[in-house]
Amino acid sequence: MTPDTLEGSIHDLTQNILADYTAGRPIDRIEPFNQPDRDVIIALIGKLRRIVFPGYFRDPAYHVYSAAHSLSALIEDTAYLLQKQIAIALRCGSSVTQEAAADIDRQAQEMTVRFLEKIPDVRALLATDLQAFYDGDPAATSLDEIIIAYPGLLAITVNRLAHELFLLKVPLIPRIMTEFAHGRTGIDIHPGATIGKYFFIDHGTGIVVGETTIIGDSVKLYQGVTLGGNGKETGKRHPTLKDNVMVSAGAKIIGSFTIGENSKIGAGSVVIEEVPPNCTVVGVPGHIVKQNDVRIPRKSMDHIHLPDPIFEDIKVLQQENTELTNRVLELEGELRQMRKKERTEQK
Repeated sequence: MTPDTLEGSIHDLTQNILADYTAGRPIDRIEPFNQPDRDVIIALIGKLRRIVFPGYFRDPAYHVYSAAHSLSALIEDTAYLLQKQIAIALRCGSSVTQEAAADIDRQAQEMTVRFLEKIPDVRALLATDLQAFYDGDPAATSLDEIIIAYPGLLAITVNRLAHELFLLKVPLIPRIMTEFAHGRTGIDIHPGATIGKYFFIDHGTGIVVGETTIIGDSVKLYQGVTLGGNGKETGKRHPTLKDNVMVSAGAKIIGSFTIGENSKIGAGSVVIEEVPPNCTVVGVPGHIVKQNDVRIPRKSMDHIHLPDPIFEDIKVLQQENTELTNRVLELEGELRQMRKKERTEQK
């Protein structure tokens, strides 16, 4: 194709694609700026992190930083941008009258104020999460390291902020926020999930937490964990984890049921039914294993030294096989003796 041919084709190509936009499919919407701006929301996450952790993240535009002097401007900037994005999200995909648009703007302002009023509560929860990370990860050298470098704390921070917007019934924006964190960290926590204090994610890559999941206090999740639905339930579709539950690497908990307090889910296990308190579950499908019917102490949250019922079953089968083999050998020996005796008597 020559340059002249290419230039002459631009008009026809444009008309063909414009005609394709008229098919009436969801992907055919062409109204500009009729949905929240992902880039603005990502920028808002950065501003909110500066509010939540004032001594750790700063705007590079400031050559001299003082939290006392910059906080008011930071909150004002955050509130203005967030209110605009919420208003867009509230009217996204629909045509509204001028009067309705004014009501939406007022609603967006109210939602923004109510959200920002929750910042101290979010910070209080994050303070417990930070301590859980430090207590739970022997490789952590300082709290500063966790705040600055740990992907798990980033994912939890974004999720706790997004969850407050989710509770206010702000559309789209909470999911944009958590999907940004998902892309950055590999940790996928739906903004609808309810998460208690002292939440600890170790490593984190591949973790999935569904919308209706409820997580209690002092819960630990390791990499590759799925708290998911089975595709057959409606409403409450995801598991509930009570206080002090530990879920080891690669484990899957699928369905709307409860994992009782102080229980451990072993690495790679697949749990599809309720687990009572103070139990250990391992295997595929998961088997409940009690350690001498003794309550598992809170300080013994060891995700390595777990009993393995499948291995125990294999050992039993091996023992039975050995006993059967020995018995067959005994019978063969007795049979040889009988045949030898018969031949002797015939002579």
